Amino acid sequence: MQTEFSLAQLADPDIASSEKILRACVHCGFCTATCPTYVLLGDELDSPRGRIYLIKNMLEQGGPVSADTVKHVDRCLSCLACMTTCPSGVHYMHLVDHGRRHIEEHYRRPWAERLLRHLLGQVLTRPAWLRLALHGARLARPFAGLAPKRLRPLLDLAPGSVPAASPIHWVKVFPAEGERRMRVALLPGCAQQVLAPEINLATIRLLTRHGCEVAVAPGSGCCGALAHHLGDEAPALALARANIDAWERAGAEEVLDAVVANASGCGTMLKDYGFLLRTDPAYAEKATRVAALARDVSEIVAELGLRLASDAPPLRVAYHSACSLQHGQRIEREPKALLAAAGFTVVEVPEGHLCCGSAGTYNLLQPELAAALRDRKLANIALTRADLVATGNIGCITQLRAEAPLPVVHTVELLDWATGGPTPPRLAGLAAFAAAPRAGSAATATAR
Repeated sequence: MQTEFSLAQLADPDIASSEKILRACVHCGFCTATCPTYVLLGDELDSPRGRIYLIKNMLEQGGPVSADTVKHVDRCLSCLACMTTCPSGVHYMHLVDHGRRHIEEHYRRPWAERLLRHLLGQVLTRPAWLRLALHGARLARPFAGLAPKRLRPLLDLAPGSVPAASPIHWVKVFPAEGERRMRVALLPGCAQQVLAPEINLATIRLLTRHGCEVAVAPGSGCCGALAHHLGDEAPALALARANIDAWERAGAEEVLDAVVANASGCGTMLKDYGFLLRTDPAYAEKATRVAALARDVSEIVAELGLRLASDAPPLRVAYHSACSLQHGQRIEREPKALLAAAGFTVVEVPEGHLCCGSAGTYNLLQPELAAALRDRKLANIALTRADLVATGNIGCITQLRAEAPLPVVHTVELLDWATGGPTPPRLAGLAAFAAAPRAGSAATATAR
C-alpha cells in the first residue's frame, strides 16, 4: 500500500512504525473472511482492510477525526483473526492501537460516552474499586430497566454475588511441592481476581504441584491492556512500568524463569511490553526482558509435563480458543493437548476463529454486536454436545457465562482438578452426573 507521510511525520516513531505496517498491506482481502464484524455487517469499512484505509487517511491527514472513522474503528474487536489470516504479515494490532490513540487525542466523544470509558478504565483496573462497583451493580440490577441505556450492559454482566478475596492478596510466595523445577512470577491481574479468584488459586495449585515456586510480586497487578485498548496510553504504560518494576525486584531476590499470565488477553499485552516501551530509555531494555519471560500458563504446564491423578470424570469439553491466545499469542495446541492428556474428551467449537464478543471492554461499549457474536458462539458450542466449556481468558468466561446453558470454566481449573485439586465450583453438580460416561462421550480423550 502506498503512503504519503511527510518527512516530519516520519520522524515520529509511532508514525514510522505504522507506515511500515501500512506498506505491508497488499489489499488482498483475505482478512475479510475471518473478521467478525465484517461477517456480521458485510460493510467493507467494518473489515480490517477497510479500517486500514481509514487509519491510513486519518494518520496522514493528522488533526481532527470524523465521527464515521471513529465509529468503524471503535467496532473493531482487536481479536486479531486478521493477523492469523494475512499472507503478508501485516501487524494490524500495532496499527489499530496507534489509531485508537490518535482518536483519543483528536476526537471529542459525547459526554456520556467519555464518562463510561473513563469509568471502565478506572474501575476495571483497580480490584478494590471493582469490588465496590459490583456490590453496587448487584443492588441496582432489579432496577436495570430504569438505568441509562449505556449502563445496562454493566448491570447485565455483573455477577449475582461477589466472591470473597483470595489468599493471593496476602501470601506473596507459594513454595513448590517437592523438588523445585522453576521459579515464576504470576500476574495477579485486575478484574479476574475479583470476578473469579478461583482461577488464580487453581493456577497456583497447578504450578506448585508441578514443581514451580510461584511469586506474586508486591506492586504487580493490572497488565494495562484495558486502558491501552481504550486508547488511553498514559495509564496503560504506567501500569506496565509498575509491573516491570515489581518483577525486577522479584528477580533481584532470585532469578525468575518466567512471568506467567493465566488470562490470555493479559499475556498478549505482556509479550508486547518491549514494543510499547521501546522509546522509553529508562524501561526499554527492562520491558524487553519481561516480554521475553512472559508465558501463558498452558505453555509452562506443557513444558513441565502433566502429573495426573484419576479423580476427574470423562467429561466432554468444548474448547473455546480465546482470540488473544490463538491469534494474539499463536497458542492453540498446548491447551487442547493438556486437556486431552488429563482425560477429557476435547471437541473444538465450529467457527472457532470467530470472537465471542468479549474483547476486553467491547461487550460494554458495543453491546449489540457483542451479543450477536456471543449468541453465534453459543449456537456453535451447542453443536458440540459438550458437558462444559473450557477457555483461557476471563473476558470470554464472563461473556459466555451470561447466557450459556452449560458451565464455563478456565482451562487451569480442569487441569488442577485432574492433577489432584478440588472440583471446580461450577462443576460441583456436574461431576456426579458425569461419573458414568454419557452417550456421545468417550472415556478416553482425543484432541481433534
